[in-house]
Amino acid sequence: MPRNSSFNSPFLLGFERLEQMLDSASRGTGDGFPPYNIEELPDGRLRISLAVAGFTQDDIDIQLEARQLVIRGRQEDDSDDRTFLHRGIAARQFMRKFVLADGIEVADAFMENGLLNIDLTRPAEETPTRSIPIRR
Repeated sequence: MPRNSSFNSPFLLGFERLEQMLDSASRGTGDGFPPYNIEELPDGRLRISLAVAGFTQDDIDIQLEARQLVIRGRQEDDSDDRTFLHRGIAARQFMRKFVLADGIEVADAFMENGLLNIDLTRPAEETPTRSIPIRR
């Protein structure tokens, strides 16, 4: 059964890749862990902040895979060495994916106060106009 898409319009030529990116983003990555914010900084950069309390830099891997920013976290379960009376903070792993538009670049990544911050830069918006000559 063919899928109904907004991109089937004859006025939207060449947007197949955008449709694929939207499909990828809509699939999601599961349980909502870790929570995150996306903010625009005063200088026009974007910042993704993930709440990764309990993770160290060595527990986290950041990769750019085909215009997707993929953040993976893996903690070792050291419960064999410890005796818990209550265990509310479990060692766990996560994967978060963010689809990046063309031109978006990862500028920096750092951890501060239990947050993993990833700064992104956007290209300056250009609206070029040109005349198209009609050949005789």
